[in-house]
Amino acid sequence: MTEGLPDDELALPAGVPPDVDAKLAAALERVGQALRVQMWDTAKEHGVSPTQLQVLLRLATDPPERRRIGVLAGELDVTHPTVSDAVAVLRRKGLVDRDPASRKATLSLSPRGRALADRVADWDQRTREQLAHLPAGDKQATLRLLLDLIAGLQRSGAITVARMCVTCRFFRRDAHPLSARPHHCALVDAPMAGGELRIDCAEHEPRAA
Repeated sequence: MTEGLPDDELALPAGVPPDVDAKLAAALERVGQALRVQMWDTAKEHGVSPTQLQVLLRLATDPPERRRIGVLAGELDVTHPTVSDAVAVLRRKGLVDRDPASRKATLSLSPRGRALADRVADWDQRTREQLAHLPAGDKQATLRLLLDLIAGLQRSGAITVARMCVTCRFFRRDAHPLSARPHHCALVDAPMAGGELRIDCAEHEPRAA
């Protein structure tokens, strides 16, 4: 091995940079794997499946119009029967109720379900503990990159739902370029810092294609 160069870069012709895009994709896959393990561990600890855990977390935070099986399937990028089966199990366990007065079969958490959702809300704590040690500026730049990546994946059809600032018609990127809060939300008429960009906004309205 040549001093200062990783093994995987030694075979590259002179002047050819490493494939950063492939390395980023591989790194994201590793992070995704770590998050999946954390979700599996939390779900197993509380006697539910990962999909059931995701449903509980969604029902704990989503507004009523998004607490329906079809909408949840789109949110989680799984099939309608998958969510339907998960909800059926959660109802048998007394964790989820269906509003009998709702014409659109709106779901809600039972008191037991709410208590469980509160307990599992920090399922990704190990990842956030590691992020806490990283420089704030790097995290804001990475968040912006990831939001742009997710928006591109949504446009390509790889992700079906992404209610992020960067895909919203109210978002104005770099509207205040010399400010510490360079972006602007036209809905609330307020500037935004990079760290304030949202991943899932209840007021999101898609930008016209």
